[in-house]
Amino acid sequence: MTVHLVNPSDLSFGLSVITPRWLYVLASATPREYGDPIIVDETIEHFDPVRVQPGDVVGISVHTLNALRGYHVGKLAREAGAKVIFGGVHASLYPEEALELGGAHGVVKGDGDRVWADVLADCMNGGPRPVYEGGRIEPEDFKPARWDLMPKDKYMWASVQTVRGCPKHCSFCSVWRTDGQRPRQRAADAVLEEIVELRRMGFRFIALADDNFYPVTLEDLEHAARREDKSRLRELEAIRKERFDLMERLSELPSDLVFMTQITMEAADDVEFLEAMRKANVKGALVGVESVTPEGLKSVYKDFNSSGEGLVRRLQRFREHKIYILGSFIFGLSTDRPDTFEYTADIAHKSGVVFAQFLPLTPLPGTVDFDRWEENVRSTGESIAGVPISRYWLIPHSRRPKMYTPHPVMSAAEIIRRTQDVWDRFYRLPLVWERSTITKSIRGRLIFMLMSKLYRQMYAKSGFATDSARTRRARRWTQWIAKPVRGLFQAPPMPELQVPGRPGS
Repeated sequence: MTVHLVNPSDLSFGLSVITPRWLYVLASATPREYGDPIIVDETIEHFDPVRVQPGDVVGISVHTLNALRGYHVGKLAREAGAKVIFGGVHASLYPEEALELGGAHGVVKGDGDRVWADVLADCMNGGPRPVYEGGRIEPEDFKPARWDLMPKDKYMWASVQTVRGCPKHCSFCSVWRTDGQRPRQRAADAVLEEIVELRRMGFRFIALADDNFYPVTLEDLEHAARREDKSRLRELEAIRKERFDLMERLSELPSDLVFMTQITMEAADDVEFLEAMRKANVKGALVGVESVTPEGLKSVYKDFNSSGEGLVRRLQRFREHKIYILGSFIFGLSTDRPDTFEYTADIAHKSGVVFAQFLPLTPLPGTVDFDRWEENVRSTGESIAGVPISRYWLIPHSRRPKMYTPHPVMSAAEIIRRTQDVWDRFYRLPLVWERSTITKSIRGRLIFMLMSKLYRQMYAKSGFATDSARTRRARRWTQWIAKPVRGLFQAPPMPELQVPGRPGS
């Protein structure tokens, strides 16, 4: 019995930006008695069912936007005689969908690190159960990734996870429902072991693939301190201390390592935390700005963010500590108006974010936004290609809408056009060159310029394309530029590197 692990994707570029961590974590969770899994990341190359033999196991993880492709892969694998197992956020929310449409024999809900061995044992001994409850495991049970199985020269960035869960409750995000609001932090030693392994291989840029790298805010501490019962305060202080301990350990690693993570805006007010990030070489962070207006922030339950000039000052504070921001903005909120787009582009430029993404409002399953939207559209009976609009991820891509929520003053076409205009404006060559001054060397500025172009091609051109020809052009351009860009991100391997702070290191 051979185990195959597949990361589905409609578009294959030959190279990928960041390693899909789950593939290599589940490979680590695969008992050695089954041999090394065959790993297929479809952002690099498409799944070939010819490689599957009767009796093999094919594990597929899906999120909402790649679920349709995942179901196609599952049916191909089942036709080849494999036992098909689905997991991931979307399968956890809709296990019956994977069983009915994806050819699945079984579905894992929640974390797969611990339960995967049971699934494989059942496959070996007659067949898996329809549903497995993986739950939310504790940090000591998190599996490290099997980076030794990673294909050579296919990824620009590696990924390491330090914490699961997010205490926020943003209306457009499902993480706090699926991964929980209690931060589950890995031990610093486990994190550093993976990072050192990756640096030995020549990886210099590493994404800390966390739900929220800043799980305890100063405001959280202030609220807890006002309680008569101090147990909550002690709990939060312990979580915060673990973050600082980890960053101190990261600061002991080779200085050429560069980390990026995901963080909430409140970190801008925590100078001590920002300084610890700087010393740890956490030089980049994705911040969910979402909206630049107070009305927009209120509509997505993100009142803790700032708007207008207050937003500019907070984002600039990250930059003052040499932490460079990828700002994420949402368009299509009911509070947006035609002038919101230009205002957002101005704020993004003025605030000094070095990368930005501008996304149409999409109700994702597991979120508050989706619950409200689904309730509204279910009664209409609207469908496309025979698929109810409330299950839009099952609609063929060529016919899938770009917007799902009617806007009070703008059409979907206008929102998409204005959104694309903001992408084009933010990534104009003179502005990208201006932003590239965050690095002083010519090589560094070249990396920045190429990465900006690559990011725009992958996430704007193909993501908003309304026709297949445009998507194909974006794909060809990405394939052409990805290889030289990857080379700029690499560094000479350090095979003798040891985990700092260990005896003999």
